[in-house]
Amino acid sequence: MQSKGNFALIGSLLLAGNFFISSLFADGDPQLSISSDSGRFDAKKGEALYRASCQGCHMADGKGASGAGFYPSLAGNVRLMSAETTLKTVTNGLNGMPGFREYLTDDQIVEVVNYVRTSFGNNYKGAVRTADIPK
Repeated sequence: MQSKGNFALIGSLLLAGNFFISSLFADGDPQLSISSDSGRFDAKKGEALYRASCQGCHMADGKGASGAGFYPSLAGNVRLMSAETTLKTVTNGLNGMPGFREYLTDDQIVEVVNYVRTSFGNNYKGAVRTADIPK
């Protein structure tokens, strides 16, 4: 059984790797970068936020990956049906996935959650709002 410290270290390494991998897909797109002033992603819309913050692990097609780690598929994932669970996962993290609360504004969290819940073959009803984000 791993300690919480190991999970935090693994999560941090995954997040750093995700930033690196995302930069490879950015193709010089400034909206996919992280602001050096705020330490937050610059993108405003769900698809661009997905490309900047999620695609490095969950892949461009949302089908996830496995190998050095396990990155679940978002495509057709029934767990995304729960807006509350999806918001909690993006905000606070889950298992090896780091939380993005310090890297995304509340508006950005809402944008990326609504994007993944309506993309990759998903069509889950009930758009989330910033008021729905767990505090």
